[in-house]
Amino acid sequence: MLPWVAFGLSLALVLVLARWTLWGAMGLGALVLGLLTLPPAEVGRAFLSVWTSPSVPLLAGAMALIPLIGGALVATGRMEDLLAGLPRRRKAVYALAPAILGMLPMPGGALLSSPLVERAGGASPDARAAANVWFRHTLHSVYPLSPALITGALLAGRDVWGVLPYQLPAVALLSVLGYVALLGRVSGRVEIAPFRSRWAVAVPMGILLTAPLLDLLLKRSVALPVPELATGIGVAVSLILASAGKLPLVDLVAIARRERPWRFGLIVIGVFTYLAVFQRSGLPSLIAALSLPPQVLCVGVGWLLGFATGRQQAALSLVIPIYTGTHGPMSPWAFAVTYVASYLGYLLSPLHPCLTVSAEYVGVPLFGVWRKLIGPSLIALFVTVGSALLVL
Repeated sequence: MLPWVAFGLSLALVLVLARWTLWGAMGLGALVLGLLTLPPAEVGRAFLSVWTSPSVPLLAGAMALIPLIGGALVATGRMEDLLAGLPRRRKAVYALAPAILGMLPMPGGALLSSPLVERAGGASPDARAAANVWFRHTLHSVYPLSPALITGALLAGRDVWGVLPYQLPAVALLSVLGYVALLGRVSGRVEIAPFRSRWAVAVPMGILLTAPLLDLLLKRSVALPVPELATGIGVAVSLILASAGKLPLVDLVAIARRERPWRFGLIVIGVFTYLAVFQRSGLPSLIAALSLPPQVLCVGVGWLLGFATGRQQAALSLVIPIYTGTHGPMSPWAFAVTYVASYLGYLLSPLHPCLTVSAEYVGVPLFGVWRKLIGPSLIALFVTVGSALLVL
């Protein structure tokens, strides 16, 4: 019983303290969870495993640089050029900007679309952050390069292209719910400079896409010592392109002082610290040992693990082997139900970097963004439960 109580207490602590400091809340939540479930020496080893790992500092450094890319694009006027190439309706910008940049997933990539949504205006900060998170991930269920989709299909013994048709209902549902719940009150048009040329749009779009493209290409084609090195290289090249020849170094330093981008790096460290303690706490094995019917396993445990770890791949990596070992081969519909349930938990998790950095970017408490997301997420979850009862 103690591990479950410790888990609930630590998450409650994270959500309450996140109003003041996200990274501090996650670090303290990890400490409480660790001290209640592990020997003090093991808690120390969990913390050290994060702080001494080359992967986490590299990723934290990359996250600290991403806001500077947006700041440089704004300062050089390229952000206006990019917005001029999008539809002028605010609803379209809120949905398209995150969706386009989300097609090439990278850790914390919501920071790339945040300046676009911020510039569109016309809604409260928490609504802008919620739309940025929701629409960034909506198409991932049918995006064949999505790491979670590739991992999940492999574990289920399914071809990625073979499961895509079964994912389409979830994409349609999430798109409709996002439009109604998050864009229903968004109106008007974005007041920006007139469209100048396709080249004027292509340059800033190319700068923004350079980071995730390089991240993807380097990870797929080069034997790197740590994968996060690709993320750091991609972000650094994007920042150089955004500022080279247009923005003096002194102005870039001024942007850094104003934006305080290091807070995003600290959030990443906090997220991975909590995850390291959670993995050692015994909770994953306790969840795996439960003898559950397929509906509860795929939907309930899938959602819980997505929420608890802030990693959809981690949730799928636990649920799918348990399912196949207990209930036999996983049908495409069972896979689709499991995928969307784990996704909905991951979407709301305080350990989900896109959620936390989006809230931090607009300067609102995590709970404020949560309130916007929880309604459509619960409706989607209820539909998923009903679907599981029909197909499992």
